Order: sequence, then C-alpha cells, then structure tokens
Amino acid sequence: MKAKGSRGWLGKGAIWILYLLGVSALASGTEQLWVPAGFEIQVYSDSVPDARSLALGADGTVYVGTRRAGKVYGLRDSDQDGKADQFFVLAEGLSMPNGVTVVGDALYVAEVHRIVRLPGIALRLENPPEPEVVFDRLPTDFHHGWKYLRQGPDGKLYTAVGAPCNVCRPEREIYATIVRMLPSGEEFEIYARGVRNSVGFDWHPLSGEMFFSEQGRDWMGENRPPEELNRAGQKGLNFGYPFCHGRSIREPAFPESPSCAEFSGPAWEFPAHVAPLGMRFYTGDQFPERYRNQLLIAHHGSWNRRKPQGYRVDLVRFVDGKPVSSSIFAEGWLDDQGKAWGRPVDILQLDDGSVLVSDDKRGAIYRISYRGPKS
Repeated sequence: MKAKGSRGWLGKGAIWILYLLGVSALASGTEQLWVPAGFEIQVYSDSVPDARSLALGADGTVYVGTRRAGKVYGLRDSDQDGKADQFFVLAEGLSMPNGVTVVGDALYVAEVHRIVRLPGIALRLENPPEPEVVFDRLPTDFHHGWKYLRQGPDGKLYTAVGAPCNVCRPEREIYATIVRMLPSGEEFEIYARGVRNSVGFDWHPLSGEMFFSEQGRDWMGENRPPEELNRAGQKGLNFGYPFCHGRSIREPAFPESPSCAEFSGPAWEFPAHVAPLGMRFYTGDQFPERYRNQLLIAHHGSWNRRKPQGYRVDLVRFVDGKPVSSSIFAEGWLDDQGKAWGRPVDILQLDDGSVLVSDDKRGAIYRISYRGPKS
C-alpha cells in the first residue's frame, strides 16, 4: 500500500463491512494502514502466530519470539523481494519466549524464568539444536513475566523483570528492575530499579545511552498515569515505581512515600494506556535523513480504556540526545469503530534500511520501506 498524504485509508463503511463479514484485514492487503507520504507498507509475513519480539541474524534471518504460542520462529526472504518465503519453527513448548536477540552465531531467548540459547542457529534452521540454559534464576511469575532481550553496546545481555502485580511493593529486590549479565550468564546484576514493566529498549546511536519503554499502572483513570520513555544512561538509577508515576503523580496507596523529585523522571511521556513496547533508533540510509537517529516505538494499544487508543507506531524526535516531540508514523490497526484488528509489538531495522513491525493479534509482520524523494 502506498501512503497518501493524509490519514484517509478505507472509509468507515468499507472497514465495518469487512469486520462484520469476518474478513481478515490482511485479506485485502494493507490498504487500511497509513504511513507518511513516500513510504510503503506491505505484509512481510502473515504466517507468524503471536509474533512478538524481533531480532536480525548476520545472514538476514529474522527471528521472532512469542508469548502465548510458546514458540520461536525463523523467517528468510531468500529472493529479496521484501516478503518472507521461508518459515522455520526453531523451538516450541517454551514458557512465554518473548525476547530474542542474536549474539555471535547463537540465538538467545528470554523465557519467563530463564534465558536459553540456540548455538549455531543460522546453519541449523531446518534442524535446530536443543536450547541450552544460560541463566535460570529469574522469577517464575507470569504477571508481567514476559521479557524483552537485547545485547547492549557493552556486550552484555539486558532484560527486564516486571512487577508481579498492578501496583505493590515487591518482596524481592529483583522485581521491577532491568538486569544485565554476560552472554555466559555470569556477572548478573541489577542495572535499574523502579521499573514497573518494560518490554522494549534500545541505545541511542550517538550517546550510547539506554532508553526504555515503561507501562504505567492500571485503574487510575482513563487518562492517568502517562506511559513513559525513560533514559538510563548509567547503572543505579531508580525510576520511582511503585511510589511515583510519570513526572509527578504520587501513588495513593503509599501516601508516605518519597517525593517524586527523588527519582529519575521520564524523558518523555505518552498518553495513558497506549502500552509502548518495542523500539528502535533508525540508523539506516533508506529513509530520508530527517529520520536518522530518531526513535520508532510500537504502541500495542489499550485494553482497559473505554475509548481505545494506541495501536500504532510513533516517531519520537530527538535533538541533542533528548526527545522533543512525538508524532504518528504508522496507524490504522484501530478502525473507525474503535475495533482493533492488529496490535503492533516490536520494531526491527533490516540491512537495506527498511523496517519491520510485528503484530501479535494478527500473527503478522509488516515491512515499511521508503520510495519517495530523499530530500
């Protein structure tokens, strides 16, 4: 689908008729999705049930984690036409294997309670190895138990351990944190505290600082508290959970808690309940120069708001290493009747500079490319 200059995808009537007839949104292509003028969005694969986190191998293989499906997939675009034509099940029967990242020749996978690896995976897609346990001392709670996984610029593996509740004082120090370790599983440590639930992070291409998404607590209101984009440029910061939300909202359950000024506040605030998840700083050459070093972040969408919001990809603009604005980059997964037919989860930049977006509701991955003028 080639973008129009405005957000005028299929009209309300057409979308609603398709919904009533039970016709998949993907069956008609991606005409209901909007991207800026000059961009194009197409289906990279519509055969990836519960597609969640994404990782890229050195040979171009796209690895896909899941949450409910318990599987890890591998996709290949062997003829380089922008669509995956090879599909592999690399592991199954795992416990919410949401997070995936590639380190050397191995694929690392974050389950609820442990991190495993599949060595030499690129050469064994058709006959994958059994997962090897790297670290198995993570909590077993399923509430906020699904984990994101990335290798940082320091070579260490980073993942988040969410709070086992909506809002509470966790009994164990490891809850509501971001942790890191060597790929061997050694030197495990807590990197950041006071993080309710993060399912996405990346490092700024110029400063090397870590930025991560954080989902705010539920049941404080339709528009409170904001969701967060946080900056963790060093080890040891505390981002306030469960005592503070956003920049200044005190948690009513803990009236005697410290002032919000004592914690690290968000670098940017998103609307409540949009559920920001996976994110990537764009470093490719395909998009116009104004997109370089800017952040693309998937908003999975609200589940507890009377008027749904989110269900889109946002562009967060940075100046001098700091976010200064946020705007819609791709949308249309939420139709004009407030019905969501898709939910964006993660972002991945391919070697050619195009970008993939996973969708766990439709079991699909979309590819966004640029075909317009570079000026």
